Amino acid sequence: MPRRSSGSTARSRSALVPLLERVIKKLEPQVAEAVRYFWTTRESQGERQGGGTKTRDMGNRTAVTGGAHCLAFARIVRDLVIECGITHPDIHIGKWTELPGYFRATKDWDVVVVSKGRLVAVVECKSQVGPSFGNNFNNRTEEALGNALDLWTAFREGAFKPSERPWLGYFMLLEDAPGSRSPVRTTSQHFKVFPEFQNASYAKRYELLCTRLVTERHYDAAWLMLSSRDKAPRAAYTEPSAELGFHVFAKSLAARAIAFATP
Repeated sequence: MPRRSSGSTARSRSALVPLLERVIKKLEPQVAEAVRYFWTTRESQGERQGGGTKTRDMGNRTAVTGGAHCLAFARIVRDLVIECGITHPDIHIGKWTELPGYFRATKDWDVVVVSKGRLVAVVECKSQVGPSFGNNFNNRTEEALGNALDLWTAFREGAFKPSERPWLGYFMLLEDAPGSRSPVRTTSQHFKVFPEFQNASYAKRYELLCTRLVTERHYDAAWLMLSSRDKAPRAAYTEPSAELGFHVFAKSLAARAIAFATP
């Protein structure tokens, strides 16, 4: 088979860019609605779990025990992949999302895209709402690293054959609050903490975490947003880094999905 010329490759890439932009622009309005859904669902979960009793979930445990509040973000990922040409039955959220691991038998992800017997993409959706930003940040860091290590080791050992390397994404919504924005003192008795962490808020630490997850190739893209439960409208959010925003995340995933869907 003759190789495609560099001119043909350049033309195909130039045609791909407008398609990516159209897909992303179509889905952008859903992001604000997903934020609104997050807060509304989280509040309703808290009422159900604590309703009728004097005891509510300790330490805002609802943010951990109720996973449905991130469902709207998983649906954005699903809709993005569909727009790129991968059919709906091959995209799983809420069920059929378990994949084999290497250090454990299986891991239940938030979005799993399997097409023609091959693993195309996997996405983990997480959130953190105060007040325990410190402990939860450490837990989220360990989860993110451990999940990536488990998946890539399983891939190396042939767990997803005949798949080529899948696309792996990480999403985090952090509550925009004084506890996540305030500087945090660091202590290390024996060696110096890296300077970028000194007096860094948890919002900044999440930015560093997500940036380095991608830089070190543990994940192909990461999407970080901050949103306040008290700010009107409830759909308001900020993205502290353009590199960790929806546009870059969606563009990376869309490129992978289009490449797979195109014969």
